[in-house]
Amino acid sequence: MFKQILLPNRFKLIGWILLVPSALVGIFIMLTDFESKFQIQSKVFALYNDEILGSNKHFGIISTDITNTLVGVVFIIGAMMVGFSKEKNEDEYIANLRLSSLMWAVWVNYVLLLLSFIFVYGMGFLHVMIYNMFTVLIIFIGRFNLILFKNKMISADEK
Repeated sequence: MFKQILLPNRFKLIGWILLVPSALVGIFIMLTDFESKFQIQSKVFALYNDEILGSNKHFGIISTDITNTLVGVVFIIGAMMVGFSKEKNEDEYIANLRLSSLMWAVWVNYVLLLLSFIFVYGMGFLHVMIYNMFTVLIIFIGRFNLILFKNKMISADEK
């Protein structure tokens, strides 16, 4: 059996502390016009920048709004910490559940993506592709923790 590369259990709490606020801010930005009123402008290094009405820039410093970047980075780091931190009692059942939840999340993600390719067009498709970056982690964390919770409830009822 191979050794899984997991973070220590203490990272799970840090992950939740990063994940929940970034998810709420991301949803708030997505559902409102808040982004146009509040922008964090900064100069950043860009490997590639394609301006809509300007020129392309390779390997240079650009000035841009980094609000979405910050929210996305914090969300991904938090979700990775939550999803890939050891449980307090990490055993073979948990490892198998982790693997099956990850596989299940990939399957569901790609079925949703396939349906999006067939039924969503225009700028809506761009939005679907942006959200698609996060869905594997969201589905994995949701399914893994839901099954863990159900198993704890069953165990509590048996006692």
